[in-house]
Amino acid sequence: MTKIHHQGEITRRGFFERSAGALATAGILTGGLDATEAVPDPGKKLESPTPDSTPKYGKIALEEHFAVPGTVPDSYTSLPTPESRLQIQDLGSGRIAEMDRNGLELCILSESGPASIQTISNTSEAIARSRRSNDYLAEHIAKYPKRLKGFAALPMQDPQVAAQELTRCVKELGFCGALVNGFSQVGEADSAVFYDLPQYRPFWATVQQLDVPFYLHPRFPLATRQQAYEGHAWIAGSAWGFAVETSIHALRLMGSGLFDEYPKLKVILGHLGEGLPFGIWRVDHRISRTSVRPKAKLPMAHYLRENFYITTSGAFRTQALTNVIMEVGADRVLYSVDYPYEDMSEATAWFDNAPISEPDRLKIAQGNARQLFRL
Repeated sequence: MTKIHHQGEITRRGFFERSAGALATAGILTGGLDATEAVPDPGKKLESPTPDSTPKYGKIALEEHFAVPGTVPDSYTSLPTPESRLQIQDLGSGRIAEMDRNGLELCILSESGPASIQTISNTSEAIARSRRSNDYLAEHIAKYPKRLKGFAALPMQDPQVAAQELTRCVKELGFCGALVNGFSQVGEADSAVFYDLPQYRPFWATVQQLDVPFYLHPRFPLATRQQAYEGHAWIAGSAWGFAVETSIHALRLMGSGLFDEYPKLKVILGHLGEGLPFGIWRVDHRISRTSVRPKAKLPMAHYLRENFYITTSGAFRTQALTNVIMEVGADRVLYSVDYPYEDMSEATAWFDNAPISEPDRLKIAQGNARQLFRL
């Protein structure tokens, strides 16, 4: 067991116990991890699994996206090819065939695209759009009930209605929780409303009562707040800016005291934690040495370990996975692809052959998800 003193910091003995276990899990102590492993060549796509490396397990993936037809323009740079724009709108046989080729038993789907619910500043429109999206998803899930499940899209512009819609989606449509694309624009296009604010406490009470996870997914920063990215648009999106926006939002939730009030809340972060597992020690370290303190009662690392789950979506890097396992434990890591923004075969080739222990691979591939979602 990891040794933690009363302020939540890992003691020297606990650090070495956790580090040795995680390093052994990843094969590092036995020379199983090459220092150059998983460094991508920008001009070369990773090979798909060969016939000699049949995809392992019945994997469960939960950051897998769809879009309602007609909402993805040809100019959408995150899906630059006609094929990818068709894939995100395919909730039928094409998606199922891709899952079969890569050993995915189940995908939990969520709406994504350039016009997500959170970008709609008109609250009435956001409410109507979220309901239409959820009904559309439920209709298609019903055709493949053993292969597809859903996360609710929520009109967080109105916390009370968001709680009602989540309740409807969970109790009537059988959804697994919610995925929300970052902060919401409310009333004005140039607004950014975060969910640590007091008006969202009743919403979080509903989430805890329903006992379902809330997936905090990235989004672009507001156009008026992109000065740091000026002249470097490539930084603002999924390469870097998404992680910045989402990690700040997650820290706001932690620091606000939300998890002290609702200790059973479960929040999911993608992309191996949006950088937080790497930086969380320094966050707590600097908080302890400044006069500006958060409202939270415990270190941020405590909430990251106890209230968050982390997925592998779009982050196919063994060194980073090892860091996450060392920080939060393999029981808190979930497999995901981020399809169709990422390639299922690339994710499969990496994960199925990553030098981690087979028990941990099975947990991450499906066991943790089965427990979290009571599948």
